[in-house]
Amino acid sequence: MLRILCFALLVLLPASASAEALKLWHTYRGTEEAALKLLVEQWNAEHSETRVDLLALPYDAYTSKLTSAIPRGHGPDVFIAAHERAGDWVRSGMLAAPQADWSAFHPTTVEALTIDGTTYGIPLAYKSVVLFYDADRVQAVPTTTDELIAAAKSFTHVERQEYGLAYEATNFYMHGAWLYGFGGHIFDADGKLALDDPANVASVEFVQRLLLEDRVVPEEATAVLVSQLFNTHKAAFVISGPWFIGEIAEGVNWKMAPLPVVSETGKPARPFLTVDAAFISSATKQPAAAAELAAFLANPKSAALRATVGSQPVATLAAYDDPAVAALESLQIFRRQLDAAVPMSNDPRMRSVWEPANTAMRQVLRGSLTAPVALAAAKKRIEIFTRPAPPEASPTATILVVGLFLFVLCVIVFRSNRGTNLLPRMRKNYPAYVYLAPAMLSMLVLVVTPFVVGSAISLFAHREGEFTFVGLQNFVSILLSQDFGLTDPLSFWSTLAVTVLWTASNVALHLGLGLGLALLLRDEFLKLRGIYRVLLIIPWAVPNYITALIWKGMFHKQFGAINGILSWFGIEPVSWFSQWSTAFAANLATNVWLGFPFMMVVTLGALQAIPRDLEEAAEVDGASKWQRFRHVTFPLLRPALVPAIVLGTVWTFNMFNIIYLVSAGEPDGSTEILISEAYKWAFMRQEQYGYAAAYAVLIFFVLLGYSALTGQLKTDD
Repeated sequence: MLRILCFALLVLLPASASAEALKLWHTYRGTEEAALKLLVEQWNAEHSETRVDLLALPYDAYTSKLTSAIPRGHGPDVFIAAHERAGDWVRSGMLAAPQADWSAFHPTTVEALTIDGTTYGIPLAYKSVVLFYDADRVQAVPTTTDELIAAAKSFTHVERQEYGLAYEATNFYMHGAWLYGFGGHIFDADGKLALDDPANVASVEFVQRLLLEDRVVPEEATAVLVSQLFNTHKAAFVISGPWFIGEIAEGVNWKMAPLPVVSETGKPARPFLTVDAAFISSATKQPAAAAELAAFLANPKSAALRATVGSQPVATLAAYDDPAVAALESLQIFRRQLDAAVPMSNDPRMRSVWEPANTAMRQVLRGSLTAPVALAAAKKRIEIFTRPAPPEASPTATILVVGLFLFVLCVIVFRSNRGTNLLPRMRKNYPAYVYLAPAMLSMLVLVVTPFVVGSAISLFAHREGEFTFVGLQNFVSILLSQDFGLTDPLSFWSTLAVTVLWTASNVALHLGLGLGLALLLRDEFLKLRGIYRVLLIIPWAVPNYITALIWKGMFHKQFGAINGILSWFGIEPVSWFSQWSTAFAANLATNVWLGFPFMMVVTLGALQAIPRDLEEAAEVDGASKWQRFRHVTFPLLRPALVPAIVLGTVWTFNMFNIIYLVSAGEPDGSTEILISEAYKWAFMRQEQYGYAAAYAVLIFFVLLGYSALTGQLKTDD
């Protein structure tokens, strides 16, 4: 009987054990996510032996999670993503090539996923920009750019802030329609960068005329501003993509049309095309099931559901024969625009095009550079960003240099603590260290370990998922400014100078305002002091990124509150981010608003500890208010203010949010600080993590030197 039971278990266990669930990752939200969930539920109902676990991830962290997980054998079996990173993923060995009937999909969507003759990923949906218009105002849809400009002029009344055409003119992604419509290109037939091609120059000059001569497009247009203008009937035409549909307010009678033909060339405007595809991970343990799932998501029935429920322009051609899909006019317009769209290049270099190209667009549209000069400068920067990694180095020399540096550092620490009886004092206070052990362990895990790892990464170069040991070459390149002139905004020394000026200006204003307000709020004769204290601490209580976005809007040239106030006094509107001084001032004003409450609170607390008798005695002796402050109050405040100033300096030195959200480094990167430059090298310039880590290490030593200097000055005093 026991043998029979054992045999039955051996037979039944494999049969009852289900296969590991397939993992499907995505970044969809809203109706797109709802449609995908319905498809997964349908799959799980039909495939009980191979279930699918659906996981939604944040868009900003999506790529980094994929590139971290898949090469190590983890992560999803199938993931949905835009196609432009496919080139990187193929070179990193992250993707498996599926087999499919490619004729079932629009050929342009297949082209977007084809790399070196092999198609990776099954196309699901696509995105491109089209022409939206206010149907209550527009009677005839323009079919050429001449007709569009003529119609836009009739709707434009700048004094009433009404425009015929609204779109993000300085956004190079939006500019793609004109660039390809004029016959331009980013890479030539040989794969060489051709951003300064004459056709590209002509396309930029066309937009320059729209903005500066015809004035039918608002200046400094953002996505939020475009939506606001259209929803308030102050923009007749808008160029945008499918995401814009969800931003249109109820009650607005809107329609869509394909982009017009470029009158100068007779070619249709050809916007960038982004294709969402189901990619199969090369690390999947169930390749057949993963391929079946990817095909299931793209079949005509599933595509029709994604189109009707998720409002997705789908790549599967047969889905458009479905009556429910055919009835959706918006999807039919996107389908027509698809025939003229150009797939965004999946060349890894494309990721480094956006920042310099956007900078070039802003330079031309604010009139600081001509189109040929701006595009040539952008091309040069892209070539620097995509330069090959430094040659691999021998670790011996680096180990010797780093070892010597650590030895010297240890000697300095030993000499500074000699004679202090440090070890006997530590043994004497042994119980205190036991209590501090959890905090010390936390610091070790959360601070020291990441710093050591980051310092190690600074000795490597990262390209296409591979790390190469290059020793101290990243530091040499940064400190010698090998790629940029010393006065170039991208030079380390130029950025360091801006960072020091930024920090000193902010801390001085934080201290001055905080100290002055604290002294006022200390006055016993001031009424409603409690209310004032609450009101003045609000800027510190509001999250700084929210404050930064509010101030960013206030500094808008045409619609900002700052220029609105200046206009009351007859002052012309200021383009705050078109020159260094005003852009720096905008950043400074925002951060001072955020920072003075901290100094005020610290000073108020310290003032409570100062006996009033001392000041009263000085007053009796005939000391003026300034003398009492200088010789009595301020010296007693210094023990509290010095640590606050050091902490405020470190915070301000690394105040990434304000720079990134307010000026975004404008103009031309000249208001960047070291931490924002490090961010761009890591995430916007070919993921040069080693170079960015070297920036971070240099920032650490600059702040370490500052802290040591202030500590020494305090000791001397």
